[in-house]
Amino acid sequence: MLVYARRSGRVLMIHRDARDQASDYHSGKWNGLGGKCEPDESPRQTAKRELREESGLDLAEESFRPLGVLQFPNFKAHKSEDWLAFVFTVDVPDAAQVLGGPEGSLHWIPDSDVPSLALWKGDALFLPYVLAQRPFIGTIWYEGEEVSRHWIQVLS
Repeated sequence: MLVYARRSGRVLMIHRDARDQASDYHSGKWNGLGGKCEPDESPRQTAKRELREESGLDLAEESFRPLGVLQFPNFKAHKSEDWLAFVFTVDVPDAAQVLGGPEGSLHWIPDSDVPSLALWKGDALFLPYVLAQRPFIGTIWYEGEEVSRHWIQVLS
């Protein structure tokens, strides 16, 4: 699950710079917020819960808009893990306060600065669609940290 919280031309990103970086597969990277679905939880419910857990933002479930679906075959090759990520956006009121979490520091990044962050290389392929609010579907294949191929299609 990936959640991109939006406010005034900025997106909330997590910099995975927590103390326990050795065990963090995403260490040093900038990501959207998110995580795995719990049993009996819908993707939208997961988006709401993950945003609340990672940022302290408790927004109405119906305010989360599905935007895309991404497949990452064999993303964690050392564990033989395939990942399927539902991508959501949600608008955050200006007055809402963001709290930090244990996985890294949170920052409101201007849309124009997102491409210059230390992202997963595949994220740079789909984030333009997230920032433009254009629905999409895709698959991104990695070999280590490199993208070996990708397919992303905008949905009309």
